[in-house]
Amino acid sequence: MAQKFKPTTPLKTSATATAPKAAKTISTEPVEFIFDKSNYKFLIISALVVAFGFVLMSGTTDIYSTTKIVIAPIVVLAGFGLGFYAILKKPEASK
Repeated sequence: MAQKFKPTTPLKTSATATAPKAAKTISTEPVEFIFDKSNYKFLIISALVVAFGFVLMSGTTDIYSTTKIVIAPIVVLAGFGLGFYAILKKPEASK
């Protein structure tokens, strides 16, 4: 049989009794990103250079052309090098 009574005072548990009220704080500090605008420009340019290198590799039907064997791999490697530079480049100092 269930008891049918209501407590006269609200029960306080240890979590509600000891927890302070969380104050909402609004931060006005500007967010600093890891990469700068110039880093993203270099990344986009490097992706375009790599894509252009692969287009050069697809080229014509001639399998042994100088463009496919020599120039296109150099362009692709240059694009990857530019991508590594874009990732490792430090952003400019904030004023």
